[in-house]
Amino acid sequence: MSKTITLSGPPNTAEVYGKAVSAMLPVVGKPARVQVDAEIPDRRYRLENVRVDADKLHAYTRVTGQRFGSILPLTYPFVLQFPLAMKVMTDSDFPFGAIGSVHVENSIHRLRPIEVGEPLTIETHAENLREHRKGLMIDMVSQFSVGTELVTTQVATFLKQQRTSLSDEPRGPEPKQVAPPPPDVVLSVDLGRIREYAEASGDRNPIHMGNLTAKAFGFPKAIAHGMWSAAAAVANVEAQLPDDVTYAVRFGKPILLPAKVNLYTRRIDGAGAFDISIRDRRKGFPHLTATTRAG
Repeated sequence: MSKTITLSGPPNTAEVYGKAVSAMLPVVGKPARVQVDAEIPDRRYRLENVRVDADKLHAYTRVTGQRFGSILPLTYPFVLQFPLAMKVMTDSDFPFGAIGSVHVENSIHRLRPIEVGEPLTIETHAENLREHRKGLMIDMVSQFSVGTELVTTQVATFLKQQRTSLSDEPRGPEPKQVAPPPPDVVLSVDLGRIREYAEASGDRNPIHMGNLTAKAFGFPKAIAHGMWSAAAAVANVEAQLPDDVTYAVRFGKPILLPAKVNLYTRRIDGAGAFDISIRDRRKGFPHLTATTRAG
């Protein structure tokens, strides 16, 4: 039976990042290779009476372009659950490290809009460890409630890169890189903006904070947070979405900083359904593909 641990307050992000870095150290850290049948801790972390900090929310909306008002932005639950997700991934019995894991997909199902002043209960756990041709994927599932009412479910999927039994499966042809059509909007982002996002969101992963630290993890330069791009991509259509909506995002190639990227938004029907993408301005490959759908 799953064990639920109620915390007295959000985990300290500096502490959990310290644990995340130590997990990378040889001998004392976590293993470089993880078995697909590795045990996932059957543990849920819970926070009660979570109140949104208006100053942090304002900073978040300023850097993502979302509306600052009485309703939480659609992507803000990711920020609220992030310390709990890091707590799960930095526990000693979690099979792999948080730093170095790649955020590949994200889905937020909002059952109804959340008022900024509503007290939230958040529960987070890991599930569904599975193989992928690039490694192992796992889901971090968070549920948000007001009293006994479930208001939002959020699933973040992370990839631990390594060889698996699927690694040698045939891959489809590489998509042709062609100059993209004129965008609906050009998004500009630089290291300063991403550091502002890191401060507002609490996600201070070293790959986002500077070129030197990003190079230490195999990136040529610092990269934008995937969830910054997810927030910026949905900002222009958020007011047109239904109360009960699912925002599903798949992340492609990282955005190297500084960058200008093309944003495309296509309405599918009149019920708040959109297809959204962020693409490279010269070659057209995707940095993000997403959908909004009712329910």
